[in-house]
Amino acid sequence: MHKSALVRLFAAVVMIGVVGCTESTRTSESTGAYVDDAAITTKVKSAILAEPGLHSMQIGVETYKDVVQLSGFVDTLDAKTKAAEVAASVPGVRSVKNNLVVKSS
Repeated sequence: MHKSALVRLFAAVVMIGVVGCTESTRTSESTGAYVDDAAITTKVKSAILAEPGLHSMQIGVETYKDVVQLSGFVDTLDAKTKAAEVAASVPGVRSVKNNLVVKSS
């Protein structure tokens, strides 16, 4: 095989690898989308921490493709509602899945 053919083959293999790593699918996301989701998660956690009455250590936050999922436990239904409102107010959040559970008294 000629040197130029090997170079083209190597370049093609590298391009296939790069394209394969940057595309998102229904069950995975690209590196850029992952970084964006991580930033949204951090912003939502910060907003919840800043909100009086919400115990941020009891609320888990995950983001996938700009959809925030809240999980964990809160003391009241009002706290559950407030956490979802706070999360939805963060720029970049497309929707919120509120899976918080209200502790029974």
